[in-house]
Amino acid sequence: MEISRTKTPNPRQRNLRKRRGMIEFLYILPFLILVALFSYFPLYGWRYAFHDFVPPTPISSETFVGFKWFASLFSNPVKTADVIRVMRNTLAMSGISLFFSWFPMVFAVFLNEIKSKPYRKFVQTATTLPNFISWVLVFSIAFNVFGSNGAVNAVLKDLGLIDRSISFLKSSDNLWFRMWLWLTWKNAGWAAIMYLAAISAIDEQMIEAAKVDGATRMQIIWHITIPSILPTYFVIVMLNIASFLSNGMEQYYVFQNAFNQDWIEVLDLYVYNIATSGRGNYPLATAISILKSIVSILLLTGANGLSKLIRGESFI
Repeated sequence: MEISRTKTPNPRQRNLRKRRGMIEFLYILPFLILVALFSYFPLYGWRYAFHDFVPPTPISSETFVGFKWFASLFSNPVKTADVIRVMRNTLAMSGISLFFSWFPMVFAVFLNEIKSKPYRKFVQTATTLPNFISWVLVFSIAFNVFGSNGAVNAVLKDLGLIDRSISFLKSSDNLWFRMWLWLTWKNAGWAAIMYLAAISAIDEQMIEAAKVDGATRMQIIWHITIPSILPTYFVIVMLNIASFLSNGMEQYYVFQNAFNQDWIEVLDLYVYNIATSGRGNYPLATAISILKSIVSILLLTGANGLSKLIRGESFI
């Protein structure tokens, strides 16, 4: 009877492994430093939420007020109404984006079905480039097209359909949906790249076998392509749920005005406005940001648990 013995690495092999591990750690060290500087070091500013801070006066033990600013969110009727209004806008816009989260996936599927390579590359490039345009330039485009003196009003006047210019950008009608349209125009092509990568990983033998069996293009899409990229879609949806309260502020900042502010001011923009405008209050803005971070962590944990329950595996 032979006894199997595990071969222990000699000292030279152990040194080589330790050296390789050290080199691999040095590869990611610059990225860890960047994460620490831009993601964790700013958390030091959370201390302002517990003080009566009025710039440029420095904070001290005398300005410490504990949870005063957190309590004021619920004890002050005006602030409570503002928070409710802002949360309504945030949840509505994030909800619309989540409801239509399938759009980039469907766009990628049909983009992949374009047989002409030059035309497919043209469409992909044309839909991806807007992602690299700043929201300031996007608003400039919107102003020149939909402004009071923009192209749309000029065409409608020339056709005799209207006598006075329509203020599209000042109207709050269907504002949430219009903001989603601008966001989709800007990001759909970029978001489709991940799905195109997932499609490229599909086994070609399955597709060829389906064609031999007489499957049409739509049947291949429905029974092979979409089921193959659904795991990618679910991971992206779970991440979107985790960042449900973080829909950014740049887009809403450039599109906001006195006529639509009640419907466009989301949580991130509200924090910025109360910290920098005449209503400026750094401790209150910091307190809201802390609560938002806590809720986002809870949403991330819940989405991760939901992913484990549905897919059998978590994404973190």
